Amino acid sequence: MSHVASDRIGVFDSGVGGLSVLAHIHRLLPHESLIYVADTAFMPYGCKPPEQVLERCLTVADFFDKQQVKALVVACNTATAVAIETLRKHSSTPIIGMEPAIKPAALASRTGVIGVLATTGTLGSGKFNGLKSRFEQHTRILVQPCPGLVEQIEQGKLSGEQTTALLEHYLQPLLASGIDALVLGCTHYPFLMPLIRQIVGENIDVIDTGEPIARQLQRQLEARNLLSPERAGMVEFWTSGDCALVEPVMMQLWQAPLKLHHLPV
Repeated sequence: MSHVASDRIGVFDSGVGGLSVLAHIHRLLPHESLIYVADTAFMPYGCKPPEQVLERCLTVADFFDKQQVKALVVACNTATAVAIETLRKHSSTPIIGMEPAIKPAALASRTGVIGVLATTGTLGSGKFNGLKSRFEQHTRILVQPCPGLVEQIEQGKLSGEQTTALLEHYLQPLLASGIDALVLGCTHYPFLMPLIRQIVGENIDVIDTGEPIARQLQRQLEARNLLSPERAGMVEFWTSGDCALVEPVMMQLWQAPLKLHHLPV
């Protein structure tokens, strides 16, 4: 990436899921201007071959490079697992990625049994399996791939029969195995929190990594003296998908009106 000349932070995901992370960043750092990219035309990354995910990440990073962002947040677990090493090699800009919260879940667990909901791509990655093996000596880690969930969220279907049935199908085996902590290993899944709570009850820790990522970004900016002065930060939204289809879902999840720009594929 080129020399920093802008005061903005880039955030991207394969779709609208990264808005869960963007919301934490916007709350913690309200003075920062943010650019969010939903790479909807290639969504979901979680079931794509790693080579294709890497190629998309490099393309989106190139867009942010042209915007001269001062930091980049890869708000997608699959993209982080597949591409973050390569992105960092190409860049002098701080790049913050996602990591499923296995460590906090393992520390919080009283039974020593935790569940992880994630995409097939995340669960199959070497990065995830390296993380899992670090904690497996003392904690039983049950992983559950969730095909179809991301697509439901991308359509704004956060409740209803189909989404509920899918979630119950994925959660019941974990509950039956005695988990007491559940890791949301995909940035889309926090949007299902009310439904997850309804199914798992109140006694299970449900752990989302959005807030720790926002704090990590804050630390990186502070360390480089890149925090913005006190003024209202702007948030700009882009998608490689069909704006007319994506915009209403984004507004539903962001809970505010927004103007969506089209990112050429």
